[in-house]
Amino acid sequence: MIDFQTMHSTNNASRKSLASELYAGSLQHSTRRHFLRDSTLGLGAIWMAMQQNQASARNVVVPQHSPTNPLSPIKPPLPAKVKRVIFLHMIGAPSQLELFDYKPELKRLDGKDCPQSFLEGKRFAFIQGTPKMLGPQYPFEQHGESGAWVSDRMPHLAKQVDDICFIKSMQTDQFNHGPAQLMVHTGQTRMGNPSIGSWVTWGLGSENEDLPGYMVLLSGGRLPRVGKALWSSGFLPSVYQGVQCRSKGDPVLNISDPQGTTREARRAMLDSLNRLNQTSHETFGDPETITRIAQYEMAFRMQSAVPDAMDISKEPQHVLDSYGAEPGKESFANNCLLARRLAQQGVRFIQLYDWGWDSHGAGKDEALNEGFKDKCKQVDQPTAALLADLKANGMLEDTLVIWSGEFGRTPMRENRGGTEMTFVGRDHNPSAFTLWMAGGGVKKGVTYGESDEVGYTAAVDPVHLRDFHATLLHLLGFDHQSLVYPFQGLDQKLTGVKPAQVVQGILA
Repeated sequence: MIDFQTMHSTNNASRKSLASELYAGSLQHSTRRHFLRDSTLGLGAIWMAMQQNQASARNVVVPQHSPTNPLSPIKPPLPAKVKRVIFLHMIGAPSQLELFDYKPELKRLDGKDCPQSFLEGKRFAFIQGTPKMLGPQYPFEQHGESGAWVSDRMPHLAKQVDDICFIKSMQTDQFNHGPAQLMVHTGQTRMGNPSIGSWVTWGLGSENEDLPGYMVLLSGGRLPRVGKALWSSGFLPSVYQGVQCRSKGDPVLNISDPQGTTREARRAMLDSLNRLNQTSHETFGDPETITRIAQYEMAFRMQSAVPDAMDISKEPQHVLDSYGAEPGKESFANNCLLARRLAQQGVRFIQLYDWGWDSHGAGKDEALNEGFKDKCKQVDQPTAALLADLKANGMLEDTLVIWSGEFGRTPMRENRGGTEMTFVGRDHNPSAFTLWMAGGGVKKGVTYGESDEVGYTAAVDPVHLRDFHATLLHLLGFDHQSLVYPFQGLDQKLTGVKPAQVVQGILA
């Protein structure tokens, strides 16, 4: 280590000698870097060639971003019907039997003991003993030319059914909220894996260099059960993680300069920091250093772009009214309008989470006959407005809108503690739930798959979440088996190692 205090106290000759040694050392260091990084016969070039050859031999896709911009837009390897995704997740899992999956037979069985065949060998979160069957709590009607069944809880969305593709035979492996939410958004039940949005932005980059490629909006008053793991980049470079936005104050934490700091001073500081990081990257070759440089630059540009993009007060009053949006408040309505604004400005993946759909009946706010009404009212109008707005702006044809929970609900009534509860609720059901999509690449006004006569299991054309993930990637221009990231000695995929297939029956 060089003692710079000693260096200043030495005579001129000593300083010249020391300077010569430092210069010689820098030349040697530079030569090593040249050998490893720049020489066409160097180890760095050999390693890169090996990686590309191995990827080609394994028939996998390794996105080639700009060396200085890991979010540079990339053309997908296959024809794509979708450019961007808006995913609306109702955290807590809404009951499909009160919204979209009409079961007259279940209404006939209301109040009768649940058949033992429904209970044997099954795991439940709260059902004990023999529960009662529970009929639909709200009336259903058919709507549109497609004749889709929708309950009276979603009157606005019912007007959009001819643009919607309902999948009523969704299945998952998980019956607890946290692992089930991870399964929906990362394809795995453990933390540490990339979310769908991270896979998509890694594979395609972003269309707007001033905004993140993956943005997250929350409503309902709290984080999802497993928190930010749902929009984590996992083992992908951290630049691909979701950026959480806020409804009050700065839209993104720390986006404003400290008091007394000018834009010019911030730019000068950032330039100095980038030079240091660039030197570090040239020395050590750590790809996270390039990520850090890109994130600092993105943060600087975001200081101007994000406040403008997030300012819904600039929207005409009739647009605000159509969503039920109120600038300055935290609401699902505001977030739906923000989703349209962000999609218009080239954000690749926009994730909305709305908390409060855990309809057990353990309390008034959770009950199907009480709190469920409020949740439906909060999301019905803005969801319908989002679809109509995208369509009016010519964006629905290349935007995919997804609406789902993490699993479904049982056809029998919850009886926590083995006794009938005061409020009406249903337990978790991984064997059948409804997910719907609208927009680019999917059929309009169709229903795919069926649950059984009481909505308990998928009876016709079951669709596992892995199949949903494979289909989503297909619509974006990727083969789910080819989009991989090497990690811990394996080619990691969104769909994992179990079989998955594209759901051809819903493709337009």
